[in-house]
Amino acid sequence: MGTRQHRCGKWPLCWTKQLLIFVFMTSTINGQIRYSIPEEMKKGSLIGNVAQDLGLDLKRLRSGRARIVTGENNLYTELKTDKGILVVNERIDREELCGDVTPCSFSFEIILENPIELHRVIVEILDVNDHAPTFKNNVINLEISESATAGSHFDLESAYDPDAGIHSLQKYVLTPDDNFVLKQHSNADGVRFAVMILQKPLDRELNPHLSLKLIAFDGGTPQRSGTVNVEITVLDVNDNPPVFNQSLYTATVTENAPVGTYITTVNASDVDSGSNGLVTYTFSNVKGNSGEKFALDSLSGKITVADNIDFEKDKKYEIRVIAKDQGGLSDATKVVIEVTDINDNAPVINIMSYSSLISEDVPPGTTIAVFNVKDADSERNGQITCSIDYYLPFKIQSSLTNYYNLLSNVPFDRETKPEYNITITATDSGSPPLSTKITLHLKISDVNDNAPLFTKPNYSAFIIENNVPGMPIFGVSARDSDWNQNARISYFLEDTQISGSPVSSYVSINSETGVLHAVRSFDYEQIKQLVFTVKSQDGGSPPLSSNVTVKVMIQDQNDNPPQVLYPVQTGGSLVAEMVPRSADVGYLVTKVVAVDVDSGQNAWLSYKLQKATDRALFEVGLQNGEIRTIRQVTDKDAVKQRLTVIVEDNGQPSRSATVIVNVAVADSFPEVLSEFTDFTQDKEYNDNLTFYLVLALAVVSFLFITCLVVIVSVKIYRWRQSRVLCHSNLPVIPYYPPRYSDTLGTGTLQHVYNYEVCRTTDSRKSDCKFGRAGSQNVLIMDPSSTGTMQRIQSEKSILDEPDSPLEVGFVFLLIIFSACKHHG
Repeated sequence: MGTRQHRCGKWPLCWTKQLLIFVFMTSTINGQIRYSIPEEMKKGSLIGNVAQDLGLDLKRLRSGRARIVTGENNLYTELKTDKGILVVNERIDREELCGDVTPCSFSFEIILENPIELHRVIVEILDVNDHAPTFKNNVINLEISESATAGSHFDLESAYDPDAGIHSLQKYVLTPDDNFVLKQHSNADGVRFAVMILQKPLDRELNPHLSLKLIAFDGGTPQRSGTVNVEITVLDVNDNPPVFNQSLYTATVTENAPVGTYITTVNASDVDSGSNGLVTYTFSNVKGNSGEKFALDSLSGKITVADNIDFEKDKKYEIRVIAKDQGGLSDATKVVIEVTDINDNAPVINIMSYSSLISEDVPPGTTIAVFNVKDADSERNGQITCSIDYYLPFKIQSSLTNYYNLLSNVPFDRETKPEYNITITATDSGSPPLSTKITLHLKISDVNDNAPLFTKPNYSAFIIENNVPGMPIFGVSARDSDWNQNARISYFLEDTQISGSPVSSYVSINSETGVLHAVRSFDYEQIKQLVFTVKSQDGGSPPLSSNVTVKVMIQDQNDNPPQVLYPVQTGGSLVAEMVPRSADVGYLVTKVVAVDVDSGQNAWLSYKLQKATDRALFEVGLQNGEIRTIRQVTDKDAVKQRLTVIVEDNGQPSRSATVIVNVAVADSFPEVLSEFTDFTQDKEYNDNLTFYLVLALAVVSFLFITCLVVIVSVKIYRWRQSRVLCHSNLPVIPYYPPRYSDTLGTGTLQHVYNYEVCRTTDSRKSDCKFGRAGSQNVLIMDPSSTGTMQRIQSEKSILDEPDSPLEVGFVFLLIIFSACKHHG
């Protein structure tokens, strides 16, 4: 136990300028301290340094939102969290607070949060001598017979001092008198009363009336006192005092008994006769407000309830009853009334600390709330049991006296149960029991403990080839049972390769909606399906994700015509099939072989004979493309037969290809050769071709001469311009050729076309084919060059320029000459 000293200010009853404050510390988890202060301290007076006594720093007091919880008590104290001290909040009157109970104290708790700490503080109120002894009446009237013998005693009214201890009533003093002396006695409860003893007989004839003063003193410093006048009237002879039949009466009464309830009856008898034997009863030495709680019939001595009796305030009453006859003689007895408690107070629940929002990942045993339960009843009526609904995942654990913790009992799952209504029931053990309920609403905050889940284990979709780029294919969807940001899902494509290319070059995905779009136009003949992985990721920290496999199957479209593999079409060359004249019906001439790169019904091919020299001689198999004779070959049939076969697929719309099959009806090869090398019928065709070749040669020659003139003119003009610039002070502007392409990619050169002349040995005409565009010729210029191009170009031949008109002209001339030589 430690001792603290504090200044008492201007407290008038301080013996010194210091006050001892006692501090008790316990070794439990939650601290307990005890202070002692005098009553009637001014508001703001220091009680103690709570932070120092509990071992807490000021930051902890502020961060933990330290505060005082008092339950039903008045807030007599205030906690200054910025200084860590406890001060008086309002005037404290010990007599008002505790009455006759000693020692007098009240308690409260200081609670801190994050984490929850509970510290009990007990403040004992020390009494100061702020009350003087007082008498109920200003005058005590006594009637004493002159025949009263020496030693007769007369009970006097007691004084009452609400102070406690040394400050309470200590002694009585009677003003000096020859006839009476004063004796002081104490009850078992410590209450002092005075009895006046006759030491010298009275003589009514000499002194019929006496006036004395009775003074009551307390033990305070300075001493306080109260005075009452004792007026004595001397009566004629009455030689027998009243006598009670019991020196002590005991009775019980239940609290809250209605007014008028009978308690007991006191009885005193007087052997005198007449008016000297008539006894009357009065209360004496009534402590506090006991006289107001009970009523005494002055003639019958019956004691009844006069006011509401509360066991929680007073558990027992001791009353002194005086019986007095008409001659002034009296006797006294004591009545002890015990109050029986009834269960008339329901428990009171006070929430000291409460967290209305708690994370779902807190471990079992986490404190949800701290509450205090009190019952003003006693014994079994004040024994409290706290409970909650059995199906709730919580438990109640007792901490300090009358304090309970509401703890979590199992792990929480917000997705299963996002909130709880917790009803706490406090029930006493009375008969019948009384109970109080209070409901706490607890919400569970979300943590990111659930990964997104796709609505399907895998996804598949179809898309027709030759789609438009950017076309939506379909959408994937995932669900996250978490809440808010933790449930916000984004979709991504996992980095995978499809046919050596990243998946992002084929499809894209909307990160918010999960809709997949085609990045390119698909070709079924190149790729049949796309298999890739989509990841869904939530917005938690850290984020959680899940994957799903997506298969996009490309459907074929009839976008490819059939391709004939046999017979091979060789342009001007001629391939012929021979049919002997002795061929029978059904003779297999040849077979048209074709394929279609499409699939399914788009690749189902059918063969039909479109044109024929003699349609009655041949037929084509619809499914297999076989060309057979349908009748016997005769000598009248022409040697040269030309068949046009059309090959169609089964698509919608269908596509087709045609092939020309030359059939020679002959028994020997020389016969076939003589027939197929006869050019007389094509003489007119050759004459026409020669005319067009000559015309083309003339046109090319004209173009060549024109280009030559233009180039020479341009050269001369540039040369003159360069001469002018050399003799002028103008800034030199670099010259770029017409087909100049900078190295930064801001321009391109024109394509150069390659030309070839193809000629077949047996054809009757020549075909000119234009090849595809060749690779680009790029003229690379040194970026650091600041000179003009005239000097550089003057050193080069005109023919050195790529794609120059001269070069083009020469190419045309070569083509024409080659063609002419071929036909010459």
